[in-house]
Amino acid sequence: MFDLVIRGGTVVDGSGRSRYRADVGVRDGRIASIGRITEAGAEEVDAEGRFVAPGFIEVHTHMDAQVFWDPLGTCSSWHGITTAVLGNCGFTLAPCAEPDKNLVMRSLERAEDISREAMLEGISWQWETFPDYLDAVERIGKGINYAGYMGHSPLRTYVMGERAFEEPGTEDDVATMCRHLEEAVKAGALGLSTSRTPNHQTSDDKPVPSRQADWSEVRALVNRMGSLGAGIFEIANEQNGEPGLRRAYYDRLRDLAAESGRPLSFILGWSPSSPGTTQDYIDLFEEAADRGGRIFGQGHSREFMSIVGFPVHLPFDSLPSWREFRALPLPAQASLLRDPEHRARLVLEASAGPYRTPIGAEARPPDYDALRVLERGDHPVRTVSEVAAARRVEPIDALIDLSLEADFDCFFGQPFANQDMDQVLRILKDPHVVIGGSDSGAHVSQIIDSSIPTFLLSYWVRDRQAFTWEEGIRKLTFDPAMAFGFTDRGLIAEGRAADLVVFDPETVAPDLPHADTDLPAGATRLTQRAVGIDATIVNGQVLLRDGQHTGRLPGALLRGPLARQR
Repeated sequence: MFDLVIRGGTVVDGSGRSRYRADVGVRDGRIASIGRITEAGAEEVDAEGRFVAPGFIEVHTHMDAQVFWDPLGTCSSWHGITTAVLGNCGFTLAPCAEPDKNLVMRSLERAEDISREAMLEGISWQWETFPDYLDAVERIGKGINYAGYMGHSPLRTYVMGERAFEEPGTEDDVATMCRHLEEAVKAGALGLSTSRTPNHQTSDDKPVPSRQADWSEVRALVNRMGSLGAGIFEIANEQNGEPGLRRAYYDRLRDLAAESGRPLSFILGWSPSSPGTTQDYIDLFEEAADRGGRIFGQGHSREFMSIVGFPVHLPFDSLPSWREFRALPLPAQASLLRDPEHRARLVLEASAGPYRTPIGAEARPPDYDALRVLERGDHPVRTVSEVAAARRVEPIDALIDLSLEADFDCFFGQPFANQDMDQVLRILKDPHVVIGGSDSGAHVSQIIDSSIPTFLLSYWVRDRQAFTWEEGIRKLTFDPAMAFGFTDRGLIAEGRAADLVVFDPETVAPDLPHADTDLPAGATRLTQRAVGIDATIVNGQVLLRDGQHTGRLPGALLRGPLARQR
């Protein structure tokens, strides 16, 4: 009768209502029965002592390229993600004809730290337009579900060529962009994404193309979606230091949401350099709602951290002696660090600098009072300065010694936003905020944030008890599903798609990060698995059991509402 029965678990259904004991029966990829099931399933998952939740939804990823070489969608799938949104911050692989792919890669390789070599080796280019790209994603085997925006930067380069990196679009350029955007939304794009942040630069130190657009160009594109009655607008925000410029930007966002009738979304964080902007954005959500617009934030569950370590990047890599030293294989680096004379030269230069200003998630100049030792997966507690004080050594020596003792399988995290966890909680509690911001697929050797859901559950729900299990799971499932129009997911109910996660509430947590060379062309990336997840089920099929792939690829392309209405 059932293809799959999840037996004996405690159902936390995503609605926020109280949990209950029940079996869950699945047939033809959908939830067919919830309750006491006496029949055996063709396949069963023993969920005794476990929670059964809807599959988690990650609304901010950059797996547009990775989807072609990693059928499992790691590291996201390891943390219970069953649906991921691609194409954020204006970065996609389409529209773009294969001969022009350099224009797209120029934006991706620095702004999003995606290896050009990996893209060249790992992608079989099968598209030109964005509808072509969606068809290509639909054709390939996938472990999880994907939906995606069209990116503003490749849209500009498709229409304008090299001019896109230098100047605003003309009236004809913008009209052509609007026509391609309409075609994309009708084919199933979730909407349009763009970037206006100075953190997004090309590999040759230019602004990415979307940053060259006038606001009138942005308005025209979003209003075209408004005329269609479909599409979400996602933006990487401007960063204005002067209060008047900030207020003018907020007004532009508010007015665009109201005039277009389309939802606007962006990552919402907290920074000590501009602590008041968090409240400004929270106020903006209400201002927009009062005028008939919808704006919602995407909240990270912890600090945004640059991850450093010998297998990936170090703060010292740009210094002359370190640059030569870091070009050596890791065993040779270890040998030189055990030579007191050579080590002393490196330490002296690391202490003196000078350090360059980082862009985005690049390694920061070392702040040892803030640099965390990643000794546990959920929330590191010791800083390098604290370890150095306990060992009675200088912080740089503590970092080197810890790395050598671990045979370089040791990493450190330096927060660059969300340093105040009380402010993080404030963001997460706001009703206009959904959980998101992992950037999975990007910054692959700079950050490792696919663990947003397991961190939320282990730290904020279990340890801090800032949310009930019902509240925490709703934030990972039903809330993002409704915000992004995934109306048949995010809830355990009969007739819904059977995307499910079975996990142990006593142990679920992120594991420690590691460095792997599993990208095409042997490029390095940070990886992080989870503990405490028994099974991840996508469209009614078990994708992972105890973190191990079953061999199935049940994921689907989720198209936007206009494509679904055809």
